Amino acid sequence: MAKVASETMRAQRLLLEALVAPEKLPGLPPADWELLLRVARRARVLGRLESDLAQAGLLGDIPPRAAAHLRAARNVIEHRKTLISWEVNRLLWALKGIDVPLILLKGTAYLLAELPPARGRIFADVDLLVPEERIGEIEERLVERGWFKTQIDPYDDRYYRVWMHEIPPLRHQERGTEIDIHHRLLPKTSHLKSDPAPLFAASRPLADPRLRVLAPADMVLHALVHLFLEGDPDEGLRLRDLVDVHDLLCHHGQEPGFWADLGPRARALGFERPLFYGLHHAQRLFGTPIPPDVLPGLEDAAPSWPIRELMNRLIPLALLPGHPDHPSRWAAAARWLIYVRAHWLRMPLGLLAKHLSQKAWLRFRGYRKRVDLAQLDLKQQ
Repeated sequence: MAKVASETMRAQRLLLEALVAPEKLPGLPPADWELLLRVARRARVLGRLESDLAQAGLLGDIPPRAAAHLRAARNVIEHRKTLISWEVNRLLWALKGIDVPLILLKGTAYLLAELPPARGRIFADVDLLVPEERIGEIEERLVERGWFKTQIDPYDDRYYRVWMHEIPPLRHQERGTEIDIHHRLLPKTSHLKSDPAPLFAASRPLADPRLRVLAPADMVLHALVHLFLEGDPDEGLRLRDLVDVHDLLCHHGQEPGFWADLGPRARALGFERPLFYGLHHAQRLFGTPIPPDVLPGLEDAAPSWPIRELMNRLIPLALLPGHPDHPSRWAAAARWLIYVRAHWLRMPLGLLAKHLSQKAWLRFRGYRKRVDLAQLDLKQQ
C-alpha cells in the first residue's frame, strides 16, 4: 500500500512539475518520461506540454520517442482547431438573418479570442450561450440546415429541457461535430444564482461582431463553475480546466482593475465559493500569482473549518490523475463525493434523489453515454 501511494505521488509530482517548469523536462530520465506521458495523456495536457516545449525551443532536447508522442498530440489538436473554427463559420452561415447575441464559451471562446488557454488545448465541441427565449428559433434553424438532435434516453431529453441550463447537443449530419447551446451557466434548479442577464450585458465582441465572449472576470468564474459543478463520477474534476483558470488569471490579471473587480463580480453572480476554491488550488498546485489581499477578501465566502479541510483533501484527489497502473479507491471515493456535491448544488434534494436513482437504473440497464469526437481523438493520442 505504501509503495502504491509513493508511486501515485511520484506520477502526480512529475505532471505538476512538467506543467509549472517545462524547461526542466530535457533532464528527465527516460523511465520518468514514460510515466509522465501516460499521466499527461490521462489529464489531457499532452498538447500543453508540447506547446510549452516548442515555445521554449526544447523539443529537440527530449527523447525522440517522447517528442513523437507530443507531436502526435499537437497534430490532433491542430485538426480539432480547424474543425471547430469551420463549425463556427457554418454556424454563422446557418443563423444568418437571426439577430441574436452568440456568446462563445470555454474552448471555442479561447480559440476564437486567441487567449492563452487555447495553447495546446484539445477542443471537444462548440459551446454557445444565447438568450433562453431564442433557443427554439435557433434549434429549429440549425436542424433545417443540417444538424440533428442526438439520440439520448427520453428521460435525459426531458431532464435537459425542463431543469438544465442547456438543450441536448446538436450534431452535424456530415461533419459529426457538435454544438452545445446554453441559456445560462447553471441549471434553473441550482442553489447558486444563475441569472444570465449580467453576462450578456458585460460580454465583449470579437472581430466578427456577431460573435461575443464573456468579460474577463466572467470567463474566469464560468471556468470555475464548470470545473467544480460539472463533476463526473468516473473522470472526476479535470486538471486541464484548472490549467485554463491559471492561464486566464495570469493573462487577465495584468489588466488594470481585474483583481479589484473579480471578488465583487463573483459576489454579484453568486459564485464566491467556486472562486475561493479555484484561487486556492490554482495557487497551491501551480503557484498562480494572486495578489495577497484577494484570498483574504473571500474569507466570508469560505466554508467552515471542517468543510474546508475536507475539501482540501477531496479536491486534489479528484483533480489529479492517479498512477495508470495503480487505481486508487480513495480517489474514486473523492470523485463520487465531488459528483454528489455538484448535483446537490445543482438541484433540490428530492429532485436530486430522483435523478440519481434514475441514472443508476439507466446504468444498470446498460445505457451508454454519448462519446464525442474529441474523446475518440484523445484515445488515439
